[in-house]
Amino acid sequence: MANEGKSFRKSSINWYPGHMAKARKQIRENINMVDIVYEVVDARIPFSSKIKDADDLIGNKPKIMIMTKTDLCDLDKTKKCAKKYEEEGYKVVMTDLVNNKGLNEIFNATSLVLKELDEKRKAKGLKKRAYRALIMGIPNVGKSTLINRLVGKKVAITGDKPGVTKNLSWIRINKDLELLDSPGILWPKLDNEIQSYNLASFSAIKEEILPLGKVACYILDTINKKYKNNLIDRYGLKDYDNEDVIKAYEQIGRKRGCLISGGEVDYDKVSSLIIKDLREGHLGKVTFDEV
Repeated sequence: MANEGKSFRKSSINWYPGHMAKARKQIRENINMVDIVYEVVDARIPFSSKIKDADDLIGNKPKIMIMTKTDLCDLDKTKKCAKKYEEEGYKVVMTDLVNNKGLNEIFNATSLVLKELDEKRKAKGLKKRAYRALIMGIPNVGKSTLINRLVGKKVAITGDKPGVTKNLSWIRINKDLELLDSPGILWPKLDNEIQSYNLASFSAIKEEILPLGKVACYILDTINKKYKNNLIDRYGLKDYDNEDVIKAYEQIGRKRGCLISGGEVDYDKVSSLIIKDLREGHLGKVTFDEV
């Protein structure tokens, strides 16, 4: 445990379930059926959660990047990331699905991006039809929740573990928009260690892929570097030292009641607590990626 804070970068991650390869094939086969692509990313890791080879899958289709979970992010840092994406040609919409913020902006942005398509159809004497959008993103980034908010009722299964959606399916949002939902996908090899641990920290890859202790130590390291006061506020950790993780675990375990019989600290329970606290926002509003 004491060395985990230093050794997490040595782990390599290869996790690419069969349904992801199948989903990629289906996206390529169906991309010509859609007018626009919604790529969903997590506002707390807006770079790490972007599908690495998205453009290879969608070609030159118009695209909108939708950032979810802005209620949990460091808004100033995330806005800087959004600006960088806009400089690269994306239209970016930031959403807070807990409070239903940003949904109208998605519809408005879609109409704006597809204005040329509407004009071409009108010039040919064709009637305006519902836009067809492919929605894609990494696992557990909030796609299903977004779809349910857009429809106004539950039509997509949601969950806090990756791999809930397995196949492509059409969902009618309203008379103006139809969505082609796709399973969460990654790329075959996660070769950037920091990106990989960011994904693990925010549930994009299954928990059993990486040791919980290493993910928890990565979270403590990152929060300590970027948001030191958050560790103090949540755990009372004023002098966190990643060379002595045991000391931190002991303090967190006793403060948060992660104990086993005899009053000993349950280190596994502490690891799970740290990860859960991050994902649920108890470690403050954070953004791990930076421009």
